[in-house]
Amino acid sequence: MPLSSLLWVLLAFTFSASCVAQKVTQNQPDISSQVGQSVTLNCRYETSWTYYYLVWYKQLPSGQMTYLIQQYSENSNARNGRYSVNFQKADKSISLIISSLQLEDSAKYFCALCDSQCLK
Repeated sequence: MPLSSLLWVLLAFTFSASCVAQKVTQNQPDISSQVGQSVTLNCRYETSWTYYYLVWYKQLPSGQMTYLIQQYSENSNARNGRYSVNFQKADKSISLIISSLQLEDSAKYFCALCDSQCLK
């Protein structure tokens, strides 16, 4: 298999927006897949907030963070082009599904938890 057809995805520990009572954890190891396939990245969180957002970002090789998709705590699963989420509020987990993988999807991915103020 040519190296150019491999896709590398690196998960990194991420952050919460404000209070210490909030926590986000990404324990998944690095993932490799092939162009055209799908990949699922997992994230678990803890929060005392009633209403909140979970946001997925991709970090480009330059270090720039790029917004991908957000999930509001009171809505059903979000979708944005090739990106969708599987949001399980009761389990306090959210997965990012990237479909039709492309080489430019090779990156670090971050899951963030924030209250409604962080999106203003």
